[in-house]
Amino acid sequence: MQVTRFRDPHSFLRHAEGFLLKSEVENNLMLGVAEMGPAFDGEAYLATVDDGHTVVACALRTPPYKAVISRIETPAIPSLVADISMKYPDLPEVIGPEPDVVEFAHVWARRTGLPSVEGHRQRLFEIREMPQSTVRCQGRLRVAEERDLPTIIEWTTEFIAEALPGDPTDPEKHAARRVATRSLFLWDDGRPVSMAGFAGRSARGVRVNYVYTPPQFRTRGYATASVATLTRQLLAEGHTFCCLYTDVANHTSNSIYQKIGYRPICDLSTYVLNSRKAGIIR
Repeated sequence: MQVTRFRDPHSFLRHAEGFLLKSEVENNLMLGVAEMGPAFDGEAYLATVDDGHTVVACALRTPPYKAVISRIETPAIPSLVADISMKYPDLPEVIGPEPDVVEFAHVWARRTGLPSVEGHRQRLFEIREMPQSTVRCQGRLRVAEERDLPTIIEWTTEFIAEALPGDPTDPEKHAARRVATRSLFLWDDGRPVSMAGFAGRSARGVRVNYVYTPPQFRTRGYATASVATLTRQLLAEGHTFCCLYTDVANHTSNSIYQKIGYRPICDLSTYVLNSRKAGIIR
């Protein structure tokens, strides 16, 4: 097995895109790397594992975020672990599809002599047909504007604390970028009451993310309306599919998305690596 590192996302995609597109929904995070081009520098990691002339796995990381791995054939895991550990000996976390990420974490633990502990579990959903109208509520979906920045910053901070604890995203920078790229939307019922955005455009699809409703506005159908309306808009623009991630333990959101028309594709897990050091390196 040969591990090859790439200096930039474009050369990475030239080599790996064929492999990634075989499971385009599952690999949406990686296929969105071209959009993130400026985020890649000398500290970033983009790599493939090849068996002869065939790509059998991919991995990427933009510090300080966790590493992301694709599905990976079991014989290739030790090679990938050995290479990425040379780049990041104190890599804090990895996320990938089950069960491959489980084996990756086990191999990492054996190599380092430090425990790997399962963290957040997520479920990936996709939709390819126009959403079903499950909830009707007052208001409308509109693109977020500069005047909404204080609200977006506050809600992004709350969303990260609730859904992505430990995520290093800067809420102010995130809000400013989302407004500039017109990739975040608010459900407005006389005032903003919920938000949803999109990212990770790939050849045929796009990912819905940052779905959040403050506690005081929940159970009124705002999140469902936001996701359904945004999904309908993205599919109408020509995307073949939309996808999104949910917390496996959040039965409410899983149920809501399935009522809209999303269907589960696979489960993914985050593993905390070098867990005895986690409090120091995170």
